[in-house]
Amino acid sequence: MAVSEKAQRVYELLKKVPAGKVTTYSELGKHAGVHQRGIASIMHANPFAPEVPCHRVVMSDGRLGGYSLGVEAKIALLTKENVEIIDNLVDIDKYCHRW
Repeated sequence: MAVSEKAQRVYELLKKVPAGKVTTYSELGKHAGVHQRGIASIMHANPFAPEVPCHRVVMSDGRLGGYSLGVEAKIALLTKENVEIIDNLVDIDKYCHRW
């Protein structure tokens, strides 16, 4: 499936976030040169999930944000990767991937 050059750049960076870690829309955008709202749109349109793990992108304050398959699916995928979620929040200090 063809995607834009910008989306491809974002997806390649996101594949570097290992299982058990998350990144934020803002951090991913900073490294990809894309505004965080653009990151959200690119994640929503991700045709390569779960190989491109858009479920590992959360909000800067640890809130889960959206997921094209629903938030419950995002929670299930993160939990399977041993990311602890309490009250729909991820502990950014503990689980955030460090670029």
